[in-house]
Amino acid sequence: MKRACVIGSGFGGLALAIRLQSGGIQTTVIEARDKPGGRAYHWEKDGFTFDAGPTVVTDPACLQELWALKGHRMADDVELMPVMPFYRLNWPDGTNFDYSNDETHLRAEIAKLNPADVAGYDEFLQYSAGVFEEGYVKLGSVPFLDFASMLKAAPALARYQAWRSVYSMVSSYVKDERLREAFSFHTLLVGGNPMNTSSIYALIHKLEKDGGVWWAKGGTNKLIQGMLTHFQRLGGEVRMSDPVTHIETLGTRVTGVTTKSGWSAKFDAVASNGDIVHSYRDLMPDNPHAQRRAKALTKKKFSPSLFVVHFGVEGTWPGIPHHMILFGPRYKGLLDDIYKHGVLPEDFSIYLHHPTVTDPSVAPEGMSTFYALVPVANMGKLPVDWDEIGPILEKRILDEVGRRLIPDIHSRIVTKFHYAPSDFKTDLSAHLGSAFSLEPLLTQSAWFRAHNRDDAISNMYLVGAGTHPGAGIPGVVGSAKATAKLMLEDLA
Repeated sequence: MKRACVIGSGFGGLALAIRLQSGGIQTTVIEARDKPGGRAYHWEKDGFTFDAGPTVVTDPACLQELWALKGHRMADDVELMPVMPFYRLNWPDGTNFDYSNDETHLRAEIAKLNPADVAGYDEFLQYSAGVFEEGYVKLGSVPFLDFASMLKAAPALARYQAWRSVYSMVSSYVKDERLREAFSFHTLLVGGNPMNTSSIYALIHKLEKDGGVWWAKGGTNKLIQGMLTHFQRLGGEVRMSDPVTHIETLGTRVTGVTTKSGWSAKFDAVASNGDIVHSYRDLMPDNPHAQRRAKALTKKKFSPSLFVVHFGVEGTWPGIPHHMILFGPRYKGLLDDIYKHGVLPEDFSIYLHHPTVTDPSVAPEGMSTFYALVPVANMGKLPVDWDEIGPILEKRILDEVGRRLIPDIHSRIVTKFHYAPSDFKTDLSAHLGSAFSLEPLLTQSAWFRAHNRDDAISNMYLVGAGTHPGAGIPGVVGSAKATAKLMLEDLA
């Protein structure tokens, strides 16, 4: 039996490992940290469960497919709970907009802001359906290994004006500024600036509309654990708390890996779910091609980072939905500060996650789990001391949540901690502390992204946010499907 190694147990790594093990390849997953999940790590503190993220589960079918490969059911390991509304968007003037796939309610919400935009929304939905078919259904799990494959996709991309930004495309259909923000903010969930990210990413609206938004009972960590359980059920092997320190190569082939504990093994193929720069620069220091590749990757544009405040509070809050976007006073200006100027502005927009309204099990009885997330520039643009800045920003964020939703928030907090760009860099070896790897620009998509199989090292593969198609659960699970197809063909 051929043997493969997957470095990292994030969604992409586990999805790839399940596909390889299902395909008859004896697979070993090696995880550096004490728990699986990568960016979907979690903490248990004072009776509260805090998920690092991602907390928005869309397209559950792409996950269910992993179990179905060998005739199993995802529902036997994971319980998915529907989230409704998907998000509540809130502006500083108190305006709320409940975003969901309930057509009647959604149209009423649009009409509440601007009746004239209902017809424009219908046109936008038609556009979103078109790019969903081209960009996700047809190309979402296809590896772009040469420029010819990019040229083949070019006519469809041109037909949908992929050079335009999501915000620009949305603006051509709806006129109310709040609705433009409501239908373009989704790119931020995969690390993209709505003002620059290709309009192809408007497919997210159709993806959510068709598949819904879900929550794994017990937290995103339970979805990760379910994937790990299924992988081991299939005969897969796992090594935890033992980071890979070296991917060994001989000429144009990978031969095996060595870990921090001194453990080493030979493999017929290796795939990294780790950070793409780290995988080449740090894990293959003695391979000239890998070092050239790392240098080229560092010249690309990387997504911003995140600053996340996790907190548990006394009381239950049925009036605060599972997901909220608390928009700040600026939209484009704030995005420019994060993506272009690399400053830490006085204002911010907050993604507020409140899972206990759907699933009380993630907090002690009578209490609630929250996190408040704000995008911040990566450490290449904003080289500040996060040990110094972190507590200041944490208080400002909690003050704003208190001002808008929970007036006595500070007296109610039972436990809290924050996670900063420096933590992404330290815990996940993330280049520049980026939370989403490469920024999802058109010039960094498909063939222009890190390839699912290395161009020169023939049995070295990548999976996850840095490869095609990109970040987010459906994105990295799609990358796993593309990478698995290559590996199973190559190892046959």
